[in-house]
Amino acid sequence: MDRQLERIARWIVEAKTVVIFTGAGLSTESGIPDFRSPGGVWDKYNPEDFYFDNFIASEISRWKYWQMSTEMYEPMKKAQPNAAHIAIAELEKMGRLDCVITQNIDNLHVRAGSSPEKVIELHGTAMSVSCLDCRKKFDREEVQKKLKEEMKVPYCDSCGGPLKPDTISFGQAMPARETQEAYSRSAASDLFIVIGSSLVVQPAASMPVTAKRSGARLVIINRDPTPCDSMADIVIHDLAGPAMTALLNGVKRIAQG
Repeated sequence: MDRQLERIARWIVEAKTVVIFTGAGLSTESGIPDFRSPGGVWDKYNPEDFYFDNFIASEISRWKYWQMSTEMYEPMKKAQPNAAHIAIAELEKMGRLDCVITQNIDNLHVRAGSSPEKVIELHGTAMSVSCLDCRKKFDREEVQKKLKEEMKVPYCDSCGGPLKPDTISFGQAMPARETQEAYSRSAASDLFIVIGSSLVVQPAASMPVTAKRSGARLVIINRDPTPCDSMADIVIHDLAGPAMTALLNGVKRIAQG
């Protein structure tokens, strides 16, 4: 086993409060396109077209948004949890994990076996839809069927308000409860592990900084360098799946003595 992974495995076994933070690099290994990488969503669409204020103000903006969102949703719906998702869920089952803070909107952590109450979705979820006026919730699949059958832009069947996936758009307020919980859990951790995040999107990218400044060890597992690499205790530039599988096996071996 790689010496650095061996050290991280020992840290997991020794730690009292392990927090894992995940980003798009985890989901790309399940076949979900990244936003920012070459060939990603923002190569095809202009991010400025999808600011929340535009969605509120314009029927045309809502139509463009639902086009883009539908294109993203289809691969998410078909995607399956990968080895990293499964390893993270296994660490929870072993009692080694406090929570998962995720930037991802695909629900793959829960589908892999992570407890919903231990997954903090900072950027919301694409799997449900809400009315922006009355807050009535809708199943995403039901809304997608209506889009295919009869409409370009969906509206609430109760109050007529605009429907939007429960994801956080540019210019939209972060979810207050989840954001506060994420900061609190980050500050309380003694081992904070970033997996598959470029750590450039704020305020999510400040979570590892919060953890490190509060005394936690910081581990970053990501294919490419991040702005936080210089403050990390260990940085591993690798894919999430192989690294997390090896890490889980190391934790099991150490825990068994």
